[in-house]
Amino acid sequence: MFNLANKITLLRMLMTPFIVVLLYFEGPVFCILATCAFVFASITDLIDGYIARRENIVTSMGKFLDPLADKVLICSVLIMFVKMDWAPAWVVIVIVCRELVVTGLRAMASDAGICLAADKFGKAKTILQIIAIVPLMLHYPIAGVTLWPIGEILLYVALIMTILSGVNYCHDFYIYNGTGQKQQS
Repeated sequence: MFNLANKITLLRMLMTPFIVVLLYFEGPVFCILATCAFVFASITDLIDGYIARRENIVTSMGKFLDPLADKVLICSVLIMFVKMDWAPAWVVIVIVCRELVVTGLRAMASDAGICLAADKFGKAKTILQIIAIVPLMLHYPIAGVTLWPIGEILLYVALIMTILSGVNYCHDFYIYNGTGQKQQS
């Protein structure tokens, strides 16, 4: 249950409070440190999946923890951005609500023996969110370059993908009607 891939996933979750604390102190140095920690945590998402597949140690716990770790990391950072007035609250609310809805659908599907695994839309959503967060987190000019406006634009692109992937999960859940059998048209 606690194989190497799952331990790496747990590390990503455990890094979240550290990143939030760094953001809490604000300032250019803390933002750079928080960004480095966030990028490292995000890279662990690739590493744990690669190890799990390569070593053939994909577990039910890993299938549960991996998307949860992503949600904890990303939602925590976005909530801090709202506190710091670096992201619009309504955007973060939509993203967090989508995460809660999809988690609920996955739980209901799991009870029916259905695995609503992350699909290409969900993976693209996560990648876009991570790509948007990095320049937002580097909020202060670095060598005279201001990156946060790029992050703000990317956050809206990520929001669109977040909504699309959420609709796709709802559609997939509806097709199976929570029974494991495709619904008759």
